[in-house]
Formats: sequence, C-alpha cells, structure tokens
Amino acid sequence: MQNRRKLLTILMLIVLIMSLLCVSAFAVDVDDNGVSTQSGMAYTFWALVPPIVAIVLALITKEVFSSLFIGVLLGALFANNFAPVGTLDSVLGEAIVPAITDLAGNFMFLVILGILVVLINRSGGSAAFGRWAEKNIKSRVGAMFATFLLGVFIFVDDYFNCLTVGSVMLPITDRNNVSRAKLAYLIDATAAPICMIAPVSSWAAAVSSYAEDGQGFVLFVKAIPYNFYSLLSIVFVVAIIFMKFDFGPMRLHEMNAILNGDLYTSGDRVDKALEGEKFNPNGKVIDLLLPVIVLIVCCFIGLLYAGGYYDAGGDFYHQFQGAFSETDATVALPWGTLITLIITLIYYWCRRLVSFKESMEAIPAGFINMVPAITILTLATALKNVTGLLGAKYFVAGLTESAAAGLFNLLPAIIFVIACVLSFSTGTSWGTFGILIPIVGAVFGDPSTQLYYIGMSACLAGAVFGDHCSPISDTTIMASAGAMCNHVNHVSTQLPYAATVGVICFVNYIIAGFVQNALVCILIGTVLTLCTLFVIRSVVNKKGAPAQA
Repeated sequence: MQNRRKLLTILMLIVLIMSLLCVSAFAVDVDDNGVSTQSGMAYTFWALVPPIVAIVLALITKEVFSSLFIGVLLGALFANNFAPVGTLDSVLGEAIVPAITDLAGNFMFLVILGILVVLINRSGGSAAFGRWAEKNIKSRVGAMFATFLLGVFIFVDDYFNCLTVGSVMLPITDRNNVSRAKLAYLIDATAAPICMIAPVSSWAAAVSSYAEDGQGFVLFVKAIPYNFYSLLSIVFVVAIIFMKFDFGPMRLHEMNAILNGDLYTSGDRVDKALEGEKFNPNGKVIDLLLPVIVLIVCCFIGLLYAGGYYDAGGDFYHQFQGAFSETDATVALPWGTLITLIITLIYYWCRRLVSFKESMEAIPAGFINMVPAITILTLATALKNVTGLLGAKYFVAGLTESAAAGLFNLLPAIIFVIACVLSFSTGTSWGTFGILIPIVGAVFGDPSTQLYYIGMSACLAGAVFGDHCSPISDTTIMASAGAMCNHVNHVSTQLPYAATVGVICFVNYIIAGFVQNALVCILIGTVLTLCTLFVIRSVVNKKGAPAQA
C-alpha cells in the first residue's frame, strides 16, 4: 500500500512537470523600452509591487536573502502573466544571470578589497592603528567624527568609500563601543551623499552622461548648491555626533554598546570569519595607511584611465572633464584595486610582515568575507532587472510628466518625492536620475533659469535619498559590508535618520521653488535640521532614557 502511494505521488509529479512544460514560451517578448509585452501589469503600479514586497518582507522577517528572492520571483510571475516556465526562465535568463554578468567588475572590486582587508589585518597594520587611535582618539565622539571625516575625504566612489572607511575605522569604533549599526550609518551617510556633491567622482560622471548637449558636468556643478539632501545630511551627521544622542532603533543599539559592550544587539555577526585572526606584532601604522593611500591614488588614476584621459587631446580642463564624463567605475575600480593589491603584497613581503603562504591564504579568506555582500548585491540587481521588465521607471516617469501641468513652482518638491519613490523601490539612484533627468529638462525647458537647476537638484537629491533608505540599494549593502553589520539592522536603524533629513529637504524644495536662492535655502534647511534634532532630543529625554556617555 505504501509503495502504491509513493508510485502515485511520483506519477502525479511527472504529470505536473509535463503540464508546466507545455504552458508557455521560454522567453519574455519585450518592447523598445525592454519591457514585457505579454504582461498586463507592465507600466502600472503593479510594477512597483515586487520591490515593495521584498522590502517589507526584509523588515518583518529580518532575513534579506529569501525576501529579495521572493521579490524576484514575484516580478518574474508578473512579467510572464503567471506562466510557470516563462517565470523560471525570466528568473534565470532575465534576472540573475544578467545580474552576475553586469556585476562582474563590482564582484572583482569587492573580492580584492576583501583580500586587502585580510592582508592589512594580518600584517598588523590595523592593530597598530588601533594602538595609535587608543592614544589619540579617546572618546566615542572622536571615533565617530574621524569616521565622518574619512568618509568625506574618500569622495571618488561610493563603493570604494564604504569598504575603505569600514576597514580603516572598524577597530577604532569597536574600541570606543560604537555600535556596528551606527558605524554603518556613518559610512552610508558619507558615501552616496558626498559623492553626489563631489565634481570629481564616478557619480558626477554618471550624471554628466545622462545630460544632453555635453552640458552634464556644468549641470552637475550648478546643481550642487541646491542638493539639499547631501548638504543637510552632513549637517545632520555632525549634529548627531556632537549632540551625543540617538533616537529610534539606533538608540537601542547605541545604548546596548555603551552599557553592555554589545556592538551587534541582534542578528548574525557578519565578521565571524575574522574571529581569531592572527596578526604580525611588528606591524606599524604606515602598514595600514600606505595601502589605503595607494588605493585612493590608483582608483583615481583608474577612473581617468577608463575615461580615456591619456588618449584625449586638448587642454587639461577639458581633457579632465571629458575623462570623468566618459569613465566606467566598474572597469576603473577593479583596475585600481588590482594594482594596489600587487603593490601591497610586494611591500608586505619586503617588510616580512606576511609570508607568501599567508598571502595566498588571504585570497579565499577575503572572498569568503564578501560572499554575503555579493549574494545580496546579485539578488538586489536581479530584482531591479525584473522590475525593469515591468517598466516601473516609465510608470513613475509618467507621473512626473503629468504633474507638470500647474503647480510649476512646487515641481521641485514633487520631483524630489517621485525620484525618492522610484529610487527606493528599485534600489538604484543612477537608474532613477538616468530616466528622470531628460524628463525634468523637458519640463523646465530653459537651462538658464534657477528653477531649472533647482528641479535637476531635486531629481538628484531624491534619487540619493531613496537609495540611502532602500534595503536593496547597492550602496546600502556596501555600507553594511564595510561596517560588517547585519544588513537588516543597518536598514532599520538608518531609516528614521534618513527620513528625518528627507522630510526637511521636501519642505526646503517647496521654499526653494519660490525663493530660488541657494544660500537662503541652505541656511533655512540648516536651522530646520538643528531645531528638529533639539525637539527630538527633548522628546527622547522626557521618556527618561539616559543620554550617551
């Protein structure tokens, strides 16, 4: 009887599989925009549902891998009208495999950085820097402010910023009982927001490439004074550090770190692989600083090289501007990190800090440390791909165009919100301003007006804000990796901070639409930020919670 049941079950599974194989085609037909033509949910609000589901699940379950995969699966189902075989093909052929292909350069960059971190630790450079920091950075405020300054200094690229700042500052913030969640926030808040106002950065290059008539670099520079999210994020971070208080979920993490010495509070410990790591007692501070300095220089040269700086003619300014408008960070950063790795290995061998065998052992160790970040990045990009099959960005872009009728002076605030929603849902700021910049340019028309640049800044600021909040953003993922912090902990603790600045920015863009004076608006935004923090601190203190040490 039992054998008959097993046989019947097997036959039913065979019939089910054969039925599924006959249901649909194996590929998604797409239109000129790359959007599925067979989906009735394309170009509608349903296109935003998969990333929303993934985000909500990640926040509820505290588990990001399955949440992202469910989002990918749901998006593929929508793109294929729930046809099983087509869905499976989209998950692999249109989502995950293209994600791996597109991210190959980023993977190489991450792995080499992971190897460098292991090598620096084994050389004793990190331990020596920790000893130096113990003598010179003697407070939590000093450790956090030093993290902020280093984040501002490394403005070339957000990926590079996140992982470099994390690897350098981790031992210092740990020693001063700064929670991993707070470190991740400090890294994230000085990554994309800083790159977004740095003319010499991969972000400036990306914005320049989306603008028309070769005016991208000029547009980027003129939009900086009105990029309220980036500028007010700096004010917010500095104020939070020196006011010595936190709110929301971050407060729990910080108080647990201060009172109990627990830097993690909840979730898995991402840096388990580093436990028990041996290091050379002869290491010096220079053994940490030199690889970091070489890394900055090589990556900067790599960005110029990938942009054709050494092949172009003309004067220095136009040659330099042209290189950054044409550069490709996915080529430049692996190029820079690979050269840095070779130089670092030779230097450590000459100093006899790391043996050849230990150097080779660092390769798989560095890769293992980056596996969680690589996995999340792959699934997040796969989710972006299936969202693209549903035309999410075109749906949101249509909302922007429809808002242009009337309310002209309120358009910067409206554009800010739309860019934020699109960036948060898709996890990509570059993709967001890539689709919105041409639309915003068409809406405002005359590039000689202040409102034109305010609108463009609102688009860029909204894209960074949404990217900063989104659990599926690559920058958010990199910040978690750099701080070796549980990803869901980073997202949940950062969200109230980013949202506070975002709301203030929205108010500021309403004011900017009428005032149209950058200095006045920045002053108003700064006052609003500080007043908001004083009010929040007063409310927190009334609840009887102790302030930071």
